[in-house]
Amino acid sequence: MPKIKTKRAAAKRFSTTGTGKLKRNKAYKSHILTKKTTKRKRNLRKSAMTDSTNVKVMKKVLPYS
Repeated sequence: MPKIKTKRAAAKRFSTTGTGKLKRNKAYKSHILTKKTTKRKRNLRKSAMTDSTNVKVMKKVLPYS
């Protein structure tokens, strides 16, 4: 059975925690930051967990993580 290729774009954006959950960074932090409040920008810095509805697809895309 051949090895499954990892989608490199997904591998750069998601990392696996010790318990096997997928960690991601939040969106909307790259540009047009002047109209966003300081509190909102500060909260966007924090990482978040991938939603349970997407985990099945993400595990297929990242087979060895």
